[in-house]
Formats: sequence, C-alpha cells, structure tokens
Amino acid sequence: MHKKAYFSLIIATLCWGGNAVAGKLAVGHVSPMMLTFCRWLFAVAVIFAISMPQIKKDWPVVKKNWPILIFLGVVGYVVFNAAQYTAVNYTTAINVSVEQVLIPMLIFVLNFILFRMKVSWAQIFGFSLTFVGGVITAVHGDFYTLMTLTVNIGDAIMMIAVVGYAIYTVALRWRPQIDWRTMMAIPALVALIFSLPLVLWEYSADRMIWPDTTGWIVALYTALFASLVAQVLYILGVQEIGANRAGLFINLVPVFGTLLSVAVIGEELQLFHIVALALALGGIAIAEWGKPVPAHK
Repeated sequence: MHKKAYFSLIIATLCWGGNAVAGKLAVGHVSPMMLTFCRWLFAVAVIFAISMPQIKKDWPVVKKNWPILIFLGVVGYVVFNAAQYTAVNYTTAINVSVEQVLIPMLIFVLNFILFRMKVSWAQIFGFSLTFVGGVITAVHGDFYTLMTLTVNIGDAIMMIAVVGYAIYTVALRWRPQIDWRTMMAIPALVALIFSLPLVLWEYSADRMIWPDTTGWIVALYTALFASLVAQVLYILGVQEIGANRAGLFINLVPVFGTLLSVAVIGEELQLFHIVALALALGGIAIAEWGKPVPAHK
C-alpha cells in the first residue's frame, strides 16, 4: 500500500479543486496574468523564507540541473496557469472542465510512446471510470451538453495547458535528487520570472486589474495551497507511485471543485455530483488494484 502517496495526491487535488473556486471569486477583482504573477510572488517569498538553508545545501546539484528545473517551472507552473486563465476569456467553463480530464489520458499515452510503460486492462478500465466521473461533473450530468460544445480559440489555448501539464508530470522522472523544498523553490522562482512578461503584456494591452481585497485573498490562497501545498504533494505522489498512477488523481479536481463550489459559493449539490465522486474514487481504486506487477529479475 502507498497510503502516504494516496493521501498526498488527494489533498493536492483538493487544493486544485479549491483553485477553481478561487478563480471564480477572482473575476473582476484581479486580472489573470496579475493573479498568476502574484501567486508565484507570494509562493516564492514563503518557500525561500523557510528553505534557504536547504537550498544552499542543494545548490551544487541545482547548478548542474538548471535546464530541467527551468523546464519544469515554465511548463508546469507558468504555461498551465497562464493558458487556463486566458482560455476562460474565450470559451466556456464547461469546455475548460471537460478538456482538463484529458490530462491523465495524455500522461498514459506519453509514457507509452516514450518509455513503453505497461498498462493493465484494469488500469484502462479504472481510468475510464475516472474519466467518465470527471466528464459527468463538467457537464453537470447532462451528456447532451457534449453535443453542443463548440471549439474556438479558447479551446485551442486550453489544449496548450492540458498538454503542458501532462508533459510536466512525465518530465518529473528527470527531476534531480534534491530536497522537496528546493524542488519547489527553484521552479517557483522560474515561474515568477517568466510570468513577469505576461503581466507587462497585460498592462500594455490595458487589461490589467490591480487586486483589491478579494483579489489579494485569492492570490494568497493560490500561492499557499494551489501552488505550494498542492505542487509539493503532487511531486511526492509522483515520486512514490509514478506518473501514470498519480495522474489518475487529477480527475478528482473537477469533482472537488464542484463540491467546494457547493460549500463555499452555495451552488446546489445534485445526484450527479455524488455519482461522479463515486466513479472517480472507484476508478482510482480499480486502477491501483490492477496495476502491472513488476517483472522479477
């Protein structure tokens, strides 16, 4: 059993589900690129404040691994957030939710293409259940909605986010052997640096909204929970059980996002929410039970 990994991944997806609620609360209170920048500004300040001794200790390893750390920071931390925040300006929230459940499938595909990683039929079945659970949540139990979805530039931008995070998850196999605090701090710093040009672009386009009180609260939540807590726990989960199995947990994000919307925003809890949660959790359990058995040498 990998109880620690399961717990880490569930809490990570819970934090990301809360990020969806935070995104709703941020509309009109802080612009997307400014939110991205503030998110990583706060995250960097916190992680560096508590991790400087460890970062100094790991610095020789960091210097030898700048390319992969920069890659992880840009693709996993900047591309996904910036693309997602931009996409919702051009497409519907339903489209964005549906498209995010493609991430675990892309992780499976990339691992098979690049590394010929084995997948059992039980894992495929389990993945399918979690996928259906995510879709049910995204379309609010009305599958007819899928027939009415239209594809536009927003959907294309969201596909960049989806592919980016799948690549980030697979690329974690090349992370250097450094402490989790350093592993969080350096890519977060990279994300802060690379998000600055996005803020400048937003300002030049006269689209920037300086955060008000609500905006600052949302930014602080995204920094502490959606960035630090979630990313660290996700990295630990991938490290223990691998990208394929950890990626399945991402399908809990739209489920948790919906449940938190009910609790925080006051949206109505419906039967399809409970069905979706059961399918997502059941699919993960089946995939874990049916994981391929490593060959003995």
